[in-house]
Amino acid sequence: MLRRLHKDQPDAFAFTPANLAWAKGQISKYPEGRQASAIIPLLWRAQEQEGWLSRPAIEHVADMLGMPYIRALEVATFYFMFQLQPVGSVAHIQICGTLSCMICGAEDLIGVCKQKIAPHAHDLSADGKFSWEEVECLGACANAPMAQIGKDYYEDLTAARLAEIIDELAAGRVPQPGPQNGRYACEPATGLTSLKDHEKGRMAHNASVAAAVALQDTVKRIDGTEVPLITPWLGKAPAKAPEEAAPEESTAPATQSAAQKPKALSGARGGQADDLKKIKGVGPKLEALLHSLGVYHFDQIAGWTPEELAWIDDNLTGFNGRASRDEWQAQAKTLAAGGETEFSARVDKGDVY
Repeated sequence: MLRRLHKDQPDAFAFTPANLAWAKGQISKYPEGRQASAIIPLLWRAQEQEGWLSRPAIEHVADMLGMPYIRALEVATFYFMFQLQPVGSVAHIQICGTLSCMICGAEDLIGVCKQKIAPHAHDLSADGKFSWEEVECLGACANAPMAQIGKDYYEDLTAARLAEIIDELAAGRVPQPGPQNGRYACEPATGLTSLKDHEKGRMAHNASVAAAVALQDTVKRIDGTEVPLITPWLGKAPAKAPEEAAPEESTAPATQSAAQKPKALSGARGGQADDLKKIKGVGPKLEALLHSLGVYHFDQIAGWTPEELAWIDDNLTGFNGRASRDEWQAQAKTLAAGGETEFSARVDKGDVY
């Protein structure tokens, strides 16, 4: 498919101060002379800020990385994840049109987009709030038909439900992502007939939906102020750009509040650490990481403040957000009190390795 830059281009592009600091942090991952390796994350950040990739944005990133413009253009035009034309100011809706989704009703979803947004893919709606396109397989075949809206998947869709989702987004609300027919994840639509032990203590949502519900950022444009900038490969978090304005008061959940490092222990009390692997979501690697942060006992985790939980989520390198997503504190409170969870019971029985 031929992909061209849009005929109407803005005069210039610049990262927000916070996004610029983030971009410089990503560039610092790579040795001198290899900065071009950051091309995809920087182009993606530019798109997350603006909604699409303009020529000035592509050239701005190329200048930051010391790349010829044509090399940056090659990347931007090759990958379909980059939008080369303006998208809706509220949401861009990507309908999966590959086999499973097409069999299960993707054409009906496309019909809704044509009716409620625009007759042709990539055209903006009359109010400029929405755009849509048909895309190749998004890998959620068990939950067909589905669509990606912004950052999240909306699965098990019907034409009526997609129409409702568009109306909710237009009204400024963020519909709950994930399965839309009551399914927990991608189990059989008729329900599980085996492996049902997890149902007793499962969370209200699967991990992906739980994270999306907590963040509420499905279609939010990213300006860099959402979470603290962490660059563990440098040994510290770089300071925010000095000219950056203070963020507006936020109603974000606790995981997005100001982070504060929890009090660390120099070692386990009495030389005997609790088995943190009894907490669902903590494996040997994460247990070792927690030990390196001075966390050895259930009561430490149970006693974290929201600010301390935010710090932990931000500093679980490679597992960011895991503590909130898997509800470590709720599990730790039960274990610290001498109780057991469904997961810890399985660990004790040797069912978890």
